Amino acid sequence: MVVSTVAALDENGTGPAPAHVDPLGDPFLRTRFAPPTRPATFLRRDRLTEHLDEALLTPLTMVNGAAGAGKTLLVADWAAGLGQPVTWLTTDTTGQGPGMFWAYLLQALDASGVPVPRDLRRPADANWVDHELPARLAAELSGRDRPAILVLDEYDRVTAPEIAEQLEFVLHHAGPGLRLILVTRTESLLPLHRYRAAGGLTEIRDAELAFTPEEASALLAAHGLRLPAAGVRALVDRTRGWAAGLRLCALAAREAPDPETYLKEFEAGQSTVADYLLAEVLKRRTADTQDLLLRVSVLERFCPDLANALTERTDAEPILAGLHRENAFVESLGHSWYRLHPLFGEILRAHLGIRSPGLEPELHRRAARWLRRSGSLPETLAHGAAAGDWEFTAGALVDDLAIGQLFTGLRSDDLTELFSRMEPEAASPATDLVRAARDLSHHDLDRGLAHLRHARQGLAPEGLAQEGPSHGSALGPARLSCALLEALAARLAGSPEDAETAAAAAEELWQTVPAHLLERHPELSALLLTHLGSALLWAGRLEDARAALSTAAGSRGGASAGLPQQESLAHLALMDYLDGWLGRAESKALAATNGTERVGPHRSSGSGLGQLVLAAVAVDRDELDRAQALLDETAEAVRTPRDPVTAAGRSIAAAGLLLARGRAGAALAAASAAVPAAVVSPWAEGHAALVAAAVHLAAGRTESATEALRRVPDDQTACAVQAARVRLAAGHRGEAIGMLDRLDLEGRPGRAGPALTVRATLVRAQAAEEAGDLVTARGLVAQALAEARRERLRRPFLDAGPWIGRPLAEAPLQALAAGWLQDGPTRGGEPSRLPSLPPALVVEELSGRELDVLRRLAEMMSTEEIAADLYVSVNTVKTHLKSVYRKLAVNRRNEAVRRARELRLL
Repeated sequence: MVVSTVAALDENGTGPAPAHVDPLGDPFLRTRFAPPTRPATFLRRDRLTEHLDEALLTPLTMVNGAAGAGKTLLVADWAAGLGQPVTWLTTDTTGQGPGMFWAYLLQALDASGVPVPRDLRRPADANWVDHELPARLAAELSGRDRPAILVLDEYDRVTAPEIAEQLEFVLHHAGPGLRLILVTRTESLLPLHRYRAAGGLTEIRDAELAFTPEEASALLAAHGLRLPAAGVRALVDRTRGWAAGLRLCALAAREAPDPETYLKEFEAGQSTVADYLLAEVLKRRTADTQDLLLRVSVLERFCPDLANALTERTDAEPILAGLHRENAFVESLGHSWYRLHPLFGEILRAHLGIRSPGLEPELHRRAARWLRRSGSLPETLAHGAAAGDWEFTAGALVDDLAIGQLFTGLRSDDLTELFSRMEPEAASPATDLVRAARDLSHHDLDRGLAHLRHARQGLAPEGLAQEGPSHGSALGPARLSCALLEALAARLAGSPEDAETAAAAAEELWQTVPAHLLERHPELSALLLTHLGSALLWAGRLEDARAALSTAAGSRGGASAGLPQQESLAHLALMDYLDGWLGRAESKALAATNGTERVGPHRSSGSGLGQLVLAAVAVDRDELDRAQALLDETAEAVRTPRDPVTAAGRSIAAAGLLLARGRAGAALAAASAAVPAAVVSPWAEGHAALVAAAVHLAAGRTESATEALRRVPDDQTACAVQAARVRLAAGHRGEAIGMLDRLDLEGRPGRAGPALTVRATLVRAQAAEEAGDLVTARGLVAQALAEARRERLRRPFLDAGPWIGRPLAEAPLQALAAGWLQDGPTRGGEPSRLPSLPPALVVEELSGRELDVLRRLAEMMSTEEIAADLYVSVNTVKTHLKSVYRKLAVNRRNEAVRRARELRLL
């Protein structure tokens, strides 16, 4: 041990003088007593310096952050602006025993002008200090009028427990005479919990040290760089606001030909950031720790057991805990799960490729198998795909019974993108099922059926025998998944028989699947019922379809079953529309479209059906602009071939709109567009006949109209009403009335809604008018008006012909029509072109605050601008907007403003 004499007589020879050498006999390094110089581009952050001001009020302050977090410069800048002396000491690991620590600390106090007892003997042994020193120093400090401010920078280098004990002794007994500020990367050995509980601790940690987007933008500006707000946010997200990362990126970007592009796209592994992190974090670690960090870099998150699976060791738990405690860019997620700082992870992955080329796929494979055992399917699939092990990856999806997630909208896009990379060489029943699901989700029926055929062959006993025993496991989920896809294929093909066969097979297979899988995937049952209900609806088996669809719509599956529930609601809405119940159809269709927006984007077979029903309802209400807007919104969604029901729904809405606008030829083309299907749909065929009959009737070709309707089955109520109208136009009044009597619409109120009964009533009224029975005619028109008013049903009156103008011109009927059907008296016996009405009534009166939000919406203010203008949070504005949309029965901002103006709320 080297011992040097560090005490000397002062000028008068009366006692020890301050030493000029440390306990090892070396001169004191004055650089350790000086705060670092702040660079010209340093950015003062007021929120942090204001927080640091609290250090003057508490005995202990800890600024704890990762390497490069900006903690030292923050404290140095704060100290420089304090206006009073600050003692600064940068600690060092070299020879850092208690004697060396206290010798440097006393010298730092001397250098900053804090009096130290002249007779206090300085440590002469680097590894030992007399217990008298802390006591004398505490006593000296406790008597000060103003507290001494002591900053210990890089305090994480002080690892000796006895130093922490002695320092805490001084801090405790110095009382208000000392304010201690520790700048560190790790948790201090001081009893922080005591100071925290007593309110005597000021803390600034990594999360607070991180730059905000606004601060990052200012920092870039200090480097002469300008980046759009979105680019700054992306850079902050990628760096997590890490100060050194932002500064190094800014310095590198200044040298780049295109700084903005560099900041958006720089390769972390080939940057000065990489040099910094590799030197400051990775290379300071042991070989085992470096190996662990490199291997876990392929993971988004990890726990000790998963890390052990990748390293094939058993020491991950203490290593990860230590790295987190030391702020070594290993972040805790709670419950023993961790993740790497994003930039650190990128750099480690790049370094892994250099140090161990070819190892990454194997690490992904190990991770996938460990995660599969732990039950984390999304991560299992991601790592299986990254390993290129497609048989395993597809098998994991199918074995988990998660094939329906390719359709539900929650993860469909992610899964579709993931499996789009699947190599054609991958061959197993599971890969065939995934390919079939992917193709059917894009409505490619031919390719989907081909893959389904291969999957069935592989799942058959003879196919499994060829594949070997390992492929014969978990057959229940695979075969049930196959039945689900067969039901979807039957729906797309318009084959109710095949859909029922698939549903029956699924019912049997249900018993072969573990109950916990079925509970975890309620979307499977909802999807199956929706596919079956759609196929049955197409075939005209309405009661069977309603039973299946109602069960699907009412299923309790949470968000995972949300999309099939909304699809089923849309189908039920179409059935209500076909039965003439516009209000019911609109209500279900709105619920379907609103629910679909909540579950997110999707590639559902029935995508857009709810909006098509709303468009058809709008046509019957003569809200033609609204109908056109809804059709335009769904144009892209239904551009590719869809299931027959959706195709027919578009035909109904489009042809009705074209008819209403007098474009007979285009309406005929829209109504007669071929819909490929295994069976003919009676209601779709009936609609085409209705349009054809309407076109012929408008041209006076009653025989052609009759012929068009003759081919339709007798149970099509709408066609029967239209046929009666045609017979009346042909001069066969008695025959027309007889046809309506045989329909007995009044005797079947549950089946025939106002859209049908109003039209039938108007045919009777016209017959009475032509027979000269004006009293009966006016009474029937009044009955039709009263019934239509509830549904705001206007098209039947517009289509009735010139005769309707006479009764509507009379005062009693004018009162029934006023305000919703026409504005005032008719002229010349002809009905006026009826004014446009709001698409829905206000369900509930808007509150004052909701009206405030609505007015600002009309001024094209964003959600954030509305929040600022009303002094409320963005979430509060969003809540008001949802309520406004609900009360106005709309889905979007522009619709809400338009509806409000129509209702004179604006």
